[in-house]
Amino acid sequence: MTARLSPALWALVALLAAVVALVAVEFATGAAEEPGPKIANPCHPREGRTGGFDATVQRIVLDGLDGAACRLHTTREELVLSLAPGTGVKRRWDEHTIEVAIRSGLLRSVDAAERRGDIPSLAAPILRQLVESAPIGRLVRGGISLSNLLG
Repeated sequence: MTARLSPALWALVALLAAVVALVAVEFATGAAEEPGPKIANPCHPREGRTGGFDATVQRIVLDGLDGAACRLHTTREELVLSLAPGTGVKRRWDEHTIEVAIRSGLLRSVDAAERRGDIPSLAAPILRQLVESAPIGRLVRGGISLSNLLG
């Protein structure tokens, strides 16, 4: 008695074979010797997109996290991963230190956005007030997530 494979199962087998072939080709062309991605120094300014509400908000937040990471002598990636439970990244700073660093980084980022002209001068004081009153401590303690802050 021979079992017949359904078309969906054949498609899955073909997909898995393609994945194996792709991985084999990557290793054959030297992927194992490639260096890992270079993590940027958060203390040096990065080029970022400007223009439009979404790009401006992203740049302010990312620049703010860079400022906080620089103050904490770490990378932006380690800082963000240390905020999320279950990532395996051990937090090296207490909650208050992280909160002060993030708030300070975001305030400097708002100032820089105003200087670049990314945000109007009338909006800058409102954004500073939002940063000063945002529940960053709750975020650090794990009481809220970034998605709660961003809606």
